[in-house]
Order: sequence, then structure tokens, then C-alpha cells
Amino acid sequence: MRVLVTGGAGYVGSVTSAQLVAAGHEVTVLDDLSTGHRDAVPDGARLVVADIRSADTILADEHPDAVLHFAARSLVGESVSDPAAYWHANVGGTLALLDAVHAHSVPRFVFSSTAAVYGDPVTTPIAETAETRPTSPYGASKLAVDHLIGGYAHAYGVAAVSLRYFNVAGAHAGLGERHAHETHLIPLVLDTALGRRDHITIHGTDWPTPDGTCVRDYIHVGDLARAHLLALDAAAPGRHEICNLGNGHGFSVREVIDAARRVTGRPIPARNGERRSGDPAVLVASADRARETLGWRPELPDLDRIIADAWAVRAAAGARS
Repeated sequence: MRVLVTGGAGYVGSVTSAQLVAAGHEVTVLDDLSTGHRDAVPDGARLVVADIRSADTILADEHPDAVLHFAARSLVGESVSDPAAYWHANVGGTLALLDAVHAHSVPRFVFSSTAAVYGDPVTTPIAETAETRPTSPYGASKLAVDHLIGGYAHAYGVAAVSLRYFNVAGAHAGLGERHAHETHLIPLVLDTALGRRDHITIHGTDWPTPDGTCVRDYIHVGDLARAHLLALDAAAPGRHEICNLGNGHGFSVREVIDAARRVTGRPIPARNGERRSGDPAVLVASADRARETLGWRPELPDLDRIIADAWAVRAAAGARS
């Protein structure tokens, strides 16, 4: 299958591209390298450095069988301070991409969506039927794109799947998280283990959870990427499937820090801080639909394994720098 991967030089996009190449697919990565990395594009994939609004020309030349769409702005805080950038990039960019997909009759479209569309959930685990109440322009832009995709699928016969991620972590094939402005807990904890930070801050210790700290659902990036390959096979013409991807089990902030101490053998100082506005106490996925629709289930759900894989790549990068 010929596949165009937008944002394929980023974290999840590069791991998915690597799995696509390993499975024998012909992969073209489209990435402007604003947040991605040229050396993350796997051997065997072709890189086109351009904005996704250039997709019309690329689709005309490549005639792919599918588009996997990862390219997006994804910082919640930045979306609050600069919402216009998120609407232009995430919604405007995807609209241009979908127009090109329609114009060139690309039959399959898989979208990297997010659990941020649910906002602060009323119940957990969160199913796809839960009310969507995004609390940031980032989440709202992703939800708007889900609506766009649904309209294009139903009107134009595109076989589409949106995959709503919970917390992605770990590493695969030497590919881990590399963000200029890191906001995710596990990389921040590992940077503390490496001495790049003097401590990790726990934002709130009085949440209504067993140990008083926030609980999140962590999914291994290799499991997440594999779901995209399964989505290519499961996509049906004229339908837009939406599937949550998570382990279905939550880990608290304290549990993550304790696991990182076990894995790294380092002390990892932690300090208690104030709650952050907008943080839900618990975010855990129901992945029943992904199991039923895609035939997917997490193969690497163990928190220590997720952190160990992330640590191996992050520590190696630290030793080289």
C-alpha cells in the first residue's frame, strides 16, 4: 500500500512510519520539520519537507492508497495564549488536506485525534459516546477536525478512522519523545533522573484519587502506532469510525515517579505543588470499541516497561549530548 504520513517526522508519526515500512508499505512522509526531526524519518521512507497545504501537489504525484494525518500543533497552554494559530494549523490545514484527499480520490484517511476532546469527563473509563467538552482551543480544534472528517466520509465515501489518544509514552525502534518544550510527565520525570531538572513538581496532592495525585492512562507508543496500521485495514468506505486508544487502566503521578525510580535506579526528587487549573482528577480510556472494530489491544501495558523503553532512548541521547 502507498501511504502518505503527514507529521511523520514527529514522535508518534515517526514510530508509525517505521512500522509501516517494516510491514512492507511504501511510505512518503510530509513534514515541515517545525517540531519534527529529519533523522526520525525511518530508512525506506521518502521525506518531503513542506506544509500540509502542499498535499494537493504531492497527492497528484504519489496517488497514495491512504493518508495518515499526524501533523498538528499540540500544546494545550500555547493554544490558550494563541488560539488563532491552532485554528489555522489544525483546522485550516486539515481542511486543505481533506480537499486534496477528495480531489484525488484517496480512499482511506486515518486521523491522530486526542482525548482532549472530552475535557473534564463526568464518568470514567471514557467511552466514545461520552460528551465532548474540550477545555482548550487545542481540544476544540481536534474535535472540529473530527467533525470535518465525518462530513467528508459520509458525503464523499472516504473510509475514515479517528484515533483518540490518551497519554502516549515509551519508545520504539530507537524513536522516543523529543520536544523543544516538554510538557509530558514521563519525559519530565526522566529528565529529572538525568539531572536536567532539580526536581519534578506534583501538581496537587488532594485530588479525589487513592493517593491524592492525578491519575492518567498511559499507552506505549508502539501499541499506539500499531493501531494505525489496523485502522487502515478496518476503514470502510463512507464511514467514520472513532476509537479511543488507552490501556483502560490509570496510574497516578506518584506511581509514575515511583516506577521511574525503580527503572532508573535514581532518586528523582519530587516536590508538592498547587493544582493546575483545568486538570481533571482522572482520565482513563475505555478501548472496547478499538478491540471490537480494529482487533486492537495493548500488548505493552506495563508501566515499568513503558518507562524503561523511554529511559533507554532518553538516557542514550543524554549520553551523546
